[in-house]
Amino acid sequence: MQETQHTQESKARVLWGNASVDGALHQGWFIGHVLEHAHDLRSTQTVEVKWSRHKAGEEQPQWTMTQQAVTLCVLIKGIVFIRFPWTECILAHEGDYVIWSADLPHRLIVAEDALILTIRWPSIPEDKKEPVQSGGTDQEELESRCKRHIFEGSVE
Repeated sequence: MQETQHTQESKARVLWGNASVDGALHQGWFIGHVLEHAHDLRSTQTVEVKWSRHKAGEEQPQWTMTQQAVTLCVLIKGIVFIRFPWTECILAHEGDYVIWSADLPHRLIVAEDALILTIRWPSIPEDKKEPVQSGGTDQEELESRCKRHIFEGSVE
């Protein structure tokens, strides 16, 4: 990451770098609360941004979700499936995206080597919920949550 300051009197700053390099220590996240020790423009609780590369055949084995953050995934290249309990979104063309609300289980399946830009807001420490397991009360909770999202039409 490189930095320049416009003037001595101004607090306006410009930062530039490489998303892949800057996010390497934080699972691809290069803007957000995860950079709390950076003390620069990238460290914020307003938004988090991730640059991620995925290999064909990768699949999240468990459902994951956030408690409060909205998530937007934009496909740069490749083919990926974002699976929700009742539907699957296919991102196959440059610029394809999917956006979903908080508290909604999802999984990523990679069909072709892919590059994805993920934006999540707000950027809240510990917002990611424990993965939902299949079977038992967790499965019942998942089904209940999904029905609530379907009936409320909260997939925005």
